[in-house]
Amino acid sequence: MDNEISTQPHGMEDVEIQEWLESLDAVLESSGPEVAAEILERLRAHATVNGIDLPFSANTPYANTIPARLQPLFPGDQELERRIKSLIRWNALAMVVRANRVEHNIGGHISTYASAATLYEVGFNHFFRARSEEFEGDTVYFQGHASPGMYARAFLEGRLSAQKLENFRRELKPGGGLSSYPHPWLMPDFWEFPTVSMGLSPLMAIYQARFNRYLEDRGMKPATDAKVWAFLGDGETDEPESLGAITLASREKLDNLIFVINCNLQRLDGPVRGNGQIIQELESAFRGARWNVIKVLWGSEWDPIFERDTEGLLVKRMGELVDGEYQKLVVSSGAYVREHFFGSDPRLLQLVEPLPDEALRRLRLGGHDPRKVYAAYKAAVEHKGSPTVILARTIKGYGLGEAGEGKNVTHQQKKLNEDELREFRSRFGIPLNDEDCVEVPFYRPAEDSVEIQYLRARREALGGYVPKRSIRSKPLAADHDDLFKEFLEGSDGREVSTTMAFVGMLRKMLKDAEIGKLVVPIVPDEARTFGMESLFRTVGIYSSVGQKYEPVDVNTLLYYKEAKDGQILEEGITEAGSMASCIAAGTAYATHGINTIPFFIYYSMFGFQRIADFIWAAADMRMRGFLLGGTSGRTTLGGEGLQHQDGNSHVLALPVPNVKAYDPAFAYEIAVIIQDGIRRMYKDGENVFYYITVMNEPYAMPVMPGDVKDGILRGMYRFRPAANAKAKLRAQLFGSGAILNEVLRAQEILESKYGVAADVWSVTSYKELYFDGIESERWNRLHPGEKARVPYVTKCLADAPGVLVAASDYLKTLPNMISKWMPRRLASLGTDGFGRSEGRASLREFFEVDSRFITLATLHELFVDGKIERSVLDKAIKDLGINTDKPNPVIS
Repeated sequence: MDNEISTQPHGMEDVEIQEWLESLDAVLESSGPEVAAEILERLRAHATVNGIDLPFSANTPYANTIPARLQPLFPGDQELERRIKSLIRWNALAMVVRANRVEHNIGGHISTYASAATLYEVGFNHFFRARSEEFEGDTVYFQGHASPGMYARAFLEGRLSAQKLENFRRELKPGGGLSSYPHPWLMPDFWEFPTVSMGLSPLMAIYQARFNRYLEDRGMKPATDAKVWAFLGDGETDEPESLGAITLASREKLDNLIFVINCNLQRLDGPVRGNGQIIQELESAFRGARWNVIKVLWGSEWDPIFERDTEGLLVKRMGELVDGEYQKLVVSSGAYVREHFFGSDPRLLQLVEPLPDEALRRLRLGGHDPRKVYAAYKAAVEHKGSPTVILARTIKGYGLGEAGEGKNVTHQQKKLNEDELREFRSRFGIPLNDEDCVEVPFYRPAEDSVEIQYLRARREALGGYVPKRSIRSKPLAADHDDLFKEFLEGSDGREVSTTMAFVGMLRKMLKDAEIGKLVVPIVPDEARTFGMESLFRTVGIYSSVGQKYEPVDVNTLLYYKEAKDGQILEEGITEAGSMASCIAAGTAYATHGINTIPFFIYYSMFGFQRIADFIWAAADMRMRGFLLGGTSGRTTLGGEGLQHQDGNSHVLALPVPNVKAYDPAFAYEIAVIIQDGIRRMYKDGENVFYYITVMNEPYAMPVMPGDVKDGILRGMYRFRPAANAKAKLRAQLFGSGAILNEVLRAQEILESKYGVAADVWSVTSYKELYFDGIESERWNRLHPGEKARVPYVTKCLADAPGVLVAASDYLKTLPNMISKWMPRRLASLGTDGFGRSEGRASLREFFEVDSRFITLATLHELFVDGKIERSVLDKAIKDLGINTDKPNPVIS
């Protein structure tokens, strides 16, 4: 192992090694650790210069980082805090056990909180500061599986009733209940951050800490010493998101960030690293990323043993064992520990000779010792210049005894038998007799008890209760008619893409008196792709250190300008990190009381497809803001191939209930949507956010055709009616985004060549139409005696004659899902299948969504309805140059 103390070199006596160690001890005693570290560093450099190849290791020995002699005094009443912690343990256990007695498959987790109770309670009693009008408070990401412990503490605090606990995981019961995990959507006054989708909260915490600094550097909030705490499990660090951004945290010197990793050495099914050492592995990763690492491995009972070990044999032995062996030691007797751990060397056995077997079995680990945890937390909050990670060694299922303490099955433990309950009761001193104990009642001391008074006093000293979510931001006026007016007037024949139109709006919003400072442009290293480089010079790219170099393009107008007060978050090639910044900005109305408005623009294929879990978490967190899917549509991004061409995102946006998804074709549609979105989110306080797709295909932007704002927002409106409303052959054509132009060309072909008069509809949001339809159906089903509601799409088409044809740059299922509310059969064209590295024209022909195929689909519908002869259809196929034997794009 990396942390092992190597055996002595050939010919070197123990006495010589001891002399070196004694010399180092003398330096430590006389001059302190800084001088000792300097000497060691010089020795290492001297050895390297003289050709000695020293193996690299980012590890320290398998021991506590903070020695007992440097431990601060514990400031609280340790015995009283132990009693409170025991009551919380009991109520957390009771909550899960009682719920599973009523409904045996309801689930819940006991073991995670059992292992982490001390880690949390030291924080609650001494470190976690609440948000108030005077202080922004600390931000805490609680480990999702530990939620029963948070509920149990809130019960003692008087914040949650016994009925709420009784209905754990049964929120729909009378009186309400508690969500399984931290869910702000379900408990908006309690939880702030959803954390149970493992791996997301560590990355979100990093970007939250950085966003806090961003707000400070831009003068939007005062600089404070508020901390961001993230609690996670050692098994969770295998998720790539957990460690994916740790270099950002050190690079930005985020000393406002503290990770606490609960190292119980177990994941859901077994050991995290049965054949290795996860703590040492994590230390190496974090130290290599320049984090401050604090290991809390051994409890106070180990300190006398360490003192007697003058040869370093104990630390050496600790470094030799793999985690599978440590897990075995946890569940074994004291005699087993003596034989298999200390018995490897007679000198180790001598160290513990005075201790009986039972004392060996009860040697605590560091994560269960409040004094060791307090020392680590104090060192973490006082550390400057880099983020801190605390690696705390614990036992999963601590206190569950034979029911699952330290065992592989403990994560799934939901029930305990009578003997196990009595053992738990006795071990933690819960004042219940044998008969009452087996009923697993919730226990709360009297209001005037010393436990309740102490608990409340500690929280009062720290500013109030945690977790707690409250909205402190003030609504915006959101009167922006003048700001968006020019975009309703078209481009006067000039060809622009909808992306460029959006950037023009963004430029104007950044200058607006009310929202200019609040706008947070976010982009993952594609600003130039989206034509945003003009913003570099005007508002700057945020950098916590400004710009220490002269950019290579400094002599150009649009050079790369970084600034300490820069407004753009240019995140580099990380959609996950960019989304985490978007979440931090989009929830600042609650976290900081500041209405920051994120505009996160990215390649649309890399949004809902790549980072859908983060978007789902954003929905849970009641995020507000805008996601802009750039270069969107399967056929608009010429030459890029199947991984970049997006025909999926609007379908993937459907499951997220509070996402308003729009696929606008014109600048005025985007302007209407964004203006209304700002009003709804930041004036009216709606818990929604927006997904708007924009494209890089240039074409002339028309003037808004009359008062169509309501239709734009509700999902569809008639953009261009047929020229000859009295024609015998009629059609209704539906288009979205860039494909709307193909529909308009098809309208012209149909009229000029085939005598078909077609109305063209701009469908801005199939999702809005779908939600309106199913809501109407639901209302009618539940109110059969009242006047039936009519879906909006049905109203729109009530007097619209002819066949129905929809063309989309997305999957055919998008238009198909609203067909049931249309008056007649719908023919849908879409882009199901993989993309190709081709130009737009070839792609649209391949996917059969260009004007020719829209024309053919319309004629075919007329043929099916008996309105035209087959000969007309055959001639059209030939005239339009359509290859009837072309490959099916769906499976090609």
